[in-house]
Amino acid sequence: MELRRYFGIIKRYLWLIALILLVTLVGSIITHKPSPVRYGATMRFVVGVVPESNPGQYYGYDRYYTWLASEYLVDDLAEVVRGRSFAQRVAEKLQASGTNIPPEALYGAIGADTKHRTLSVHISWHNPVQIAAIAQAVTEALQDSGDFFPQLGHQKARVELIDPAIPYPLGRSLREKLDIPLRLILALIAGVALAFLLDYLDETVRSREDLEEMGLEVLAEIPRKRKWPWMR
Repeated sequence: MELRRYFGIIKRYLWLIALILLVTLVGSIITHKPSPVRYGATMRFVVGVVPESNPGQYYGYDRYYTWLASEYLVDDLAEVVRGRSFAQRVAEKLQASGTNIPPEALYGAIGADTKHRTLSVHISWHNPVQIAAIAQAVTEALQDSGDFFPQLGHQKARVELIDPAIPYPLGRSLREKLDIPLRLILALIAGVALAFLLDYLDETVRSREDLEEMGLEVLAEIPRKRKWPWMR
C-alpha cells in the first residue's frame, strides 16, 4: 500500500520532476564548454651509470653494483621528472631553443613511471607542435640529470632514448563524460524530494486513507470514474 501511495505522489508531481529535469538539461547544454583537445606523447629511456674501471686486482662482483646503482637511479629519476625543479630545467631548455613556456604550465604536464628498469616519460599538452619541442627539452634535461644526484660526483648518468615521442590525441576525461548525466541524476533526486515535500505540506484530502489517518470513519466511497468503459 505504501509503494502505491509513493507512486501516486510521483505521478501527481510528475510534471514538476520533468520540468526540473528539462531545465537542468537545457542549462547544462547551454553552459557546457568542452575542454580543448589535448595531445599526449610517451618516451622511453634506458638509464644507467658507467662501470668503474678496475685497475686493481680486487673482485668487481661482475658489475653487480653497477646494475644495482642503475636500478636505483631509474626509480629516483622518475621522482625527479615529476618535480618542480625538473619542470624549471625543461623550461630553461625550451627558452634556449626559442620556445617560452612557463615552468608552472609544465609542472603536472610531465609525468614518469618505471617498468623493467626503463624510464617512461609521459607528456600531456594542448599543442601537438609544442610537444615535439617539450620532448626534446625533456631529453636534454634528462641527459644532464646528473646534476640532481650529487652522489654521482663527476660521473654523469647515461640516458639513452629508445622510443621517441609521437604525439597522439587524448580522449575526453571520465569527469567530462559523466558531467551531464550526473547533473540529471541529481536533478531527478531533487525533483522527487521536492515532490514528497510538497505532498507532505499539502493538506488536501485525496483518498480514504487520508480520512482514516484523521480519525474519521468512512461510511461510503464513490468509485472513481473510469476513462474507458471497458476498464474495471
